Amino acid sequence: MMLRQPDHEIVVVGAGFSGIGASIKLQEAGFDDHVLLEEGDGVGGTWHWNTYPGIGVDIPSYSYQFSFEQRGDWSRVYAHGHELKAYAEHCADRYDVRRRVRFGTRVAAARFDEDAELWILTTTTGEELAARFVIGATGVLTQPKRPDVPGLDAFAGTTMHTARWDHDVDLRGARVGIIGTGASAVQVIPSIAEEVEHLTVFQRTPIWCLPRPDGPVPAPVRAALSRVPGAKALARLAAQAFVEATFPIPAHFDGIVKVGRGAEALGRAWLRSQVHDPATRAALTPAYGVGCKRPSFSNTYLATFNRDDVTLETSPIERVTPSGVRCAGGRHDLDVLLLATGFQVMEATNMPPFRLTGRGDVELAAWWGEHRMQAYQGVSVPGFPNYFAVLGPYAYNGASYFTLIENQVRHIVRCLRRARDTAATTVEVTAEANERYFREMLGRRDRQIFFQPSCAGANSYYFDEHGDVPFRSALTLESAWRSARFDLADYRFSAPAGAAAP
Repeated sequence: MMLRQPDHEIVVVGAGFSGIGASIKLQEAGFDDHVLLEEGDGVGGTWHWNTYPGIGVDIPSYSYQFSFEQRGDWSRVYAHGHELKAYAEHCADRYDVRRRVRFGTRVAAARFDEDAELWILTTTTGEELAARFVIGATGVLTQPKRPDVPGLDAFAGTTMHTARWDHDVDLRGARVGIIGTGASAVQVIPSIAEEVEHLTVFQRTPIWCLPRPDGPVPAPVRAALSRVPGAKALARLAAQAFVEATFPIPAHFDGIVKVGRGAEALGRAWLRSQVHDPATRAALTPAYGVGCKRPSFSNTYLATFNRDDVTLETSPIERVTPSGVRCAGGRHDLDVLLLATGFQVMEATNMPPFRLTGRGDVELAAWWGEHRMQAYQGVSVPGFPNYFAVLGPYAYNGASYFTLIENQVRHIVRCLRRARDTAATTVEVTAEANERYFREMLGRRDRQIFFQPSCAGANSYYFDEHGDVPFRSALTLESAWRSARFDLADYRFSAPAGAAAP
């Protein structure tokens, strides 16, 4: 029987920064036969889908970029969303990625054909593509999560998730409610407060908000960063150090260095300086430690609650009605209801956001349901050969997403090069290597902030259904070192008889 041949050696699912970075490094390593499948009609992922008012990067721009394609002309220390979208377009064009992207193509399922040693991907239109290898580059901040609130579909006004903003909706003079006070809400709330008639913020859990060292970058500084040798690298290094100090270190070493205590003192002082009313200030004060959830940085969010036309509602939502929202503390009539309720993040069905079936017809989500979410260095899972994730469980340490991309793609390309050099048609992490890495991550919990008593009331989306926090408990330097030096013997490389190499 003639075995099916691959349509492409490699399929990359997603054309956000993960997919763009993967494509660039695949080309650099000589893997030209690859295609990117992208649901949207443009590149950029998070920065393509998210266009809400006030959107911007939540870490300094100089760290939020590829190390091999650094910009020195960011307009602000924390760039606005349109600049990140433009940067994605620039990278896709400069590195000839765009011609490899199939836009408007959403993957519904991927199944491993054990006879042909191929992945068969099925799109939502029913098309099938066969690939020797698949790289999941779908990120996490793309699939909106609606709140579990009774009556949500009954609202007679306009309902809109911040991740799918409709710019045809005019908020001027409208009574607007927003559910959520996470990272998106922190940016949206001060951006729309001045134009709406009244804004009601429905808060379940307050967020730690710290001052942001932001502002326009003066033209002479931009010019110097662009032209002076080494200036961009120094700016990136400083930004990386700031990011490392504000999340990875306090989050993963709280049991050792207690950095969060100083950050909490800063957060309380910032609250006192920004919010006039003591009762409102108390309602905005988190009852958990800094780092249990990712803190936000904003110079305008907290002060917005001083406005007479902004209401902070902290009593539980009972239900959404046709005319607005009914809470335990009263009723709020609304014209527009905004859902700033985040994304499907630490959910098995979001890594990746399509059905993935490996050896023995085992689905990845079901495997994780039985064995807990885990992946060798966040990349590979035993039983799912030839599939690599840019962002799997225990991959991300909380630093710049670009360091994650570069580290994970380095890991993946090392595997693909070994497969090419040995004419292997299957690459599969061993169960022993996966178990060793998983136990290592679990063994570092005692030093992480997530499992300290101070995080008991955080209600953090970092926790998965098993009570685990599948973050990589490591500094960025360790992650980078291991991606370049992990033992390739942790994988099995084989070419079964009868399987045709790509």
